[in-house]
Amino acid sequence: MKLDPILTKAAHLAKRKNYDAAIKSLEIEASRYYGSFNYHYLLGTCYLYSKIFGMALTYYRLAYEQKMREPNTLLGLAALYLNHGDTDKAVDLYLEVISLDEHNKIAHKALKIIRKHPGPENISNWIAIGKLHTLFPPLPKAGVQRRSIVIGSLSVLALIIAGLGVALVTGYISLPQGREQRVVPENLVLSRDELDAPMQSEGSFRYVLTRTQVEDNYNEGLNFFMENRDDAARTRMNLILESNAPEPVKNRARILNSYLVVPGFNTLEDRFTYAEVIQNPFIFRETHVIWRGMATNLLVEENHTSFDLLVGYDTFRIMEGIVHVIFDFAIPVNTEHPVEILGQVIPISSERESGIRIQGVSLNQTGMLERVRN
Repeated sequence: MKLDPILTKAAHLAKRKNYDAAIKSLEIEASRYYGSFNYHYLLGTCYLYSKIFGMALTYYRLAYEQKMREPNTLLGLAALYLNHGDTDKAVDLYLEVISLDEHNKIAHKALKIIRKHPGPENISNWIAIGKLHTLFPPLPKAGVQRRSIVIGSLSVLALIIAGLGVALVTGYISLPQGREQRVVPENLVLSRDELDAPMQSEGSFRYVLTRTQVEDNYNEGLNFFMENRDDAARTRMNLILESNAPEPVKNRARILNSYLVVPGFNTLEDRFTYAEVIQNPFIFRETHVIWRGMATNLLVEENHTSFDLLVGYDTFRIMEGIVHVIFDFAIPVNTEHPVEILGQVIPISSERESGIRIQGVSLNQTGMLERVRN
């Protein structure tokens, strides 16, 4: 099989520890390498060695979607979990690596280190002295074969999501325009009996729809799903779930939502603005947004990062609003540089406050982007 010149060049750069150049050469080719395990693993490993851990996590998870039992990918994910102090998940991954490759030196070494430094605090102290890189998976060999694209079925994708948890999948590349549409599973197709079921007249619902509007919104959402526009599909399903729609239709909407996957920075198809979301937050529940701004009131703990994002204030001209952002892992944030976040919208409604917060998925810091791309 012929070698891939782009991946081989990037691998050469990475072997020479020129990770920034390797990342730059790979990032501009994202659309070319849809579904390529080699591409995602190589880029994730370059980010890992550059210690840009948020982006490393994104690309390792994309690689995992292509090959769920590839030991080096599991090693990369385990190192990232270890860096976040989640030793239990790291141990699970190292044991899985050993089940696939019983002589894997890195996995055995990692388990020995974890036993020697039990608990998040002890392992954090070990990481603080600069030892984590000894557990990084190897960079690919300089000669990289042409990509093999593997597009799993929806059932396989559902298993991946169930296994990782929605919060752990930080990026799934949607099919670019011109590629085949998804095949809709039978359990997403509404029957006439379900559509004709009684509309709800009691209970609490935020929106009142006609039967025709329910059907139209469901069909529109299903079309978005077929076109891999998952977050647009979710807005239609959310409208149904927050309405007086028949309960059987709501059940189908919940099933459809369970098939939706998490995008990456380069793959989010529909970009919802702060103004759109804040006007109808429950329609945008758990949809993904990419917003830029400045971070303030930063709090970084062992397994937690939070800050207030001044949305739109990255240009220091107009601030669209302030939203609280929470990450379930520690991640460095420079409050003097603009920040770009990818996250899910979480509506807030109580006697004390109303509005939204963002559950962070991934983060780009302007300073880091400049270092990578310039």
